[in-house]
Amino acid sequence: MKTDVEALRKKYMDNPPEGLTSTDIRHMSEEDLLDMDYFLNDDDLDEEFGEEGFYLF
Repeated sequence: MKTDVEALRKKYMDNPPEGLTSTDIRHMSEEDLLDMDYFLNDDDLDEEFGEEGFYLF
């Protein structure tokens, strides 16, 4: 599991998501990194939030 997390860390450090930097990724906990990956790659979440995106009320 540790190597999987490190592979994800490298993936996101090489190409950080919008709004984050490589430094942000480097300092993320393993749990935060896995959560971020889940939310960035879970297609089922798109259906829950509708076509127009995510809303905060």
